[in-house]
Amino acid sequence: MGRLTNARIGVLMGGRSSERDISLKTGQAVHQALIRQGYDAVAIDVTDRLHRDLEDQKVAIAFLSLHGPGGEDGTIQGFLETLGIPYTGSGVRASAVGMHKAATKMLLAAHGVPLPAGTVVRECDRSSLAKVLKQTKLKLPIVVKPVSQGSTIGVTIVRRRTQWKEALALAHRYDPEAMVESYIPGHEAAVSILGTTAEGPTVLPAIEIVAPDGFYDFSAKYQKGKTQYLCPAPFPPKVMRHISELARRTYEALECEGAARVDFRITSRGRPYVLEINTVPGMTETSLLPMAAAQVGIAYDVLVERILQSALDRANRFAQVVPKE
Repeated sequence: MGRLTNARIGVLMGGRSSERDISLKTGQAVHQALIRQGYDAVAIDVTDRLHRDLEDQKVAIAFLSLHGPGGEDGTIQGFLETLGIPYTGSGVRASAVGMHKAATKMLLAAHGVPLPAGTVVRECDRSSLAKVLKQTKLKLPIVVKPVSQGSTIGVTIVRRRTQWKEALALAHRYDPEAMVESYIPGHEAAVSILGTTAEGPTVLPAIEIVAPDGFYDFSAKYQKGKTQYLCPAPFPPKVMRHISELARRTYEALECEGAARVDFRITSRGRPYVLEINTVPGMTETSLLPMAAAQVGIAYDVLVERILQSALDRANRFAQVVPKE
């Protein structure tokens, strides 16, 4: 099978978010995969001279390996659209909604997707824990996290009242809005979705994540060997079908494209709750998307090509809206 395109591909990575180091690992792995398959690919660390770098390198297609704010929140997507450069993954709107957890919840609630109860606490509100618990009817433990962040950065499970102020301050360090949600005891799981075909997106096998101390935090995600991954997840068939369907509904509700990952908490009785969607899933050696794809025989390099196809589909749409001279 030949290459999907002869155009020069710029793998955009790094950036300035708190997930920069992970983005660099993702980008380097993707770049190497493209080179192995004979693509004309260049690695670009995103800085304030990105426009010049894209011009100097004569980039025709962008493969997005950026994580966090500035990379998966619609910002870079909008920038590339103004330049007419097609890119991988979801578009501006889906990216912006997917990155903002509160916006995601509002949209999914309208589609009947089960979600943890919660609210948003703004930095200027200075809300007390007692006030928040009374308004939301939540009980400890609760989860406090930035509204727009990834990789579990700035997240705290508040089990004691004395943890509230510090947890809120940590979340507000990364975002002026903090999400406060009920803590769902049980299992952690992730379901990845790949591409859009004529038959619809492909839902990959669910992965159960067994983290140390039951908290899948930053170190548990990225320090090799710390966390156990069970793929396919050992849930009953009914639960597996349910979370696969919820992942698909989430992906389609946001109108995502390319690859995405939906994260869940599942109670001991098998009731799932959607936590969030990641529209630029990690592609490092410990990332969940490549792990799930491998389970159904999709090798890493093939996975990269499948994601690249989303940019080529977008290029075709760009060409259709450009008026002919």
